[in-house]
Amino acid sequence: MTTDDDAILVLENVGVARNGQPILAGIDATFQRGLVHAVVGPNGAGKSTLAAVIMGLEGYREATTGVIRYEGAVIGQLDVTERARRGIALAWQEPARFEGLRIGRLLEASGASSDDEVDAALHDAGLEPDRYRQRAADTTLSGGERKKLELASIMVMRPRFVMLDEPDSGIDVASLDHIFAALATLQERETTVVLITHSPTVLRHAERAMLMCCGAIVDRGDAERIGREFASGCIPCPHHPRQVARHDTRRAS
Repeated sequence: MTTDDDAILVLENVGVARNGQPILAGIDATFQRGLVHAVVGPNGAGKSTLAAVIMGLEGYREATTGVIRYEGAVIGQLDVTERARRGIALAWQEPARFEGLRIGRLLEASGASSDDEVDAALHDAGLEPDRYRQRAADTTLSGGERKKLELASIMVMRPRFVMLDEPDSGIDVASLDHIFAALATLQERETTVVLITHSPTVLRHAERAMLMCCGAIVDRGDAERIGREFASGCIPCPHHPRQVARHDTRRAS
């Protein structure tokens, strides 16, 4: 497929197979520089696998076919460390733990150059700096706290392309405002953001969206339109017959 000057990352006929079974098939996608994109779809559609492929995580890079271009360069053979060095980041739905490491030190290792930057990142992610700076990034943190900490780490990394896998998972309603404020900061930095989600609330913060089903992209375009299609039970497609039937029944009524 043809790229254009505004594209930061392009996938060309990307596929992934495990034990002879396809997980992703023929993925063509273009992510425009500085925009907020969303990848939506039901559980098992392949959304998180797509993120793992773009990040080059172990076990996915070797199983991937097709071409991945980032800022014009083919990166399919690069490992996760090199992709991160080039500005690609991924915040998982279930954040990692760092036993024995203080939160302030973790953010310094992630790229914070001063105490002020550590505190600003914690504040932007919804963690009170005086309360969390010296805490350990371990099992004493709740899932929601670890989710916020991972977001703070992303903020200090200053990536050029970041994927947020289910950013609202494990987050209470009050904390969502911090997530969306951090998203606004990333937009101000002209960071390309990919929201992997099935949440209408999160989707509203995207500009463009792709709808996935059974390892394929079945529609793409304006995020508002894609959100309506997903909320109404998806679109008629050959990938999921039950969704086709449900969609057709609703239309007939």
